[in-house]
Amino acid sequence: MLDKFIPSLHLHSIFDIDLTALRNRGIKGVITNLDNTLVVQDSPDAPEKLRSWLQDVRDHGMKVVIVSNNRKTRVSEFARPLGIPFVYEARKPWGQPFHRALRLLHTTSRDTVVVGDQLLTDIYGGNRFGFYTIWVDPISDYEGLPTKINRFFERIIYKSLKKRGFMQWDDHL
Repeated sequence: MLDKFIPSLHLHSIFDIDLTALRNRGIKGVITNLDNTLVVQDSPDAPEKLRSWLQDVRDHGMKVVIVSNNRKTRVSEFARPLGIPFVYEARKPWGQPFHRALRLLHTTSRDTVVVGDQLLTDIYGGNRFGFYTIWVDPISDYEGLPTKINRFFERIIYKSLKKRGFMQWDDHL
């Protein structure tokens, strides 16, 4: 069961993702978390660097959808100005939000990547359904209580996986 918490790839930020390599893998869709993956939690707007990255994703022939456990107002106010479809109150890591995202993207789990900063929601959820998963470092330490609770358990899982040799990169947590 612990293998479901092992990401396909770990990077420090979304900006480190090699979009050409993803395209060459046949990736057509990107499911991404919002808070602490794309922007600092509750940040209302996308900075220019993020806007440029999103355009680069599109220029590589991929579509993006935001899947967030956050409320509708938060996710819609961020995603709509960018023209990005979204799934809110997703209840990741369970399956429904990932299936909804695939319908929005018109892709399958084989040609879609899940990107996020949490092992318990993004990576576990993506792995359960056969996605290629990219785990990125959280942008900020500023987080709500539910995420802080998740981080406590995440550290335990991470240390166990690292001790067993499954996490081959520098410390994430």
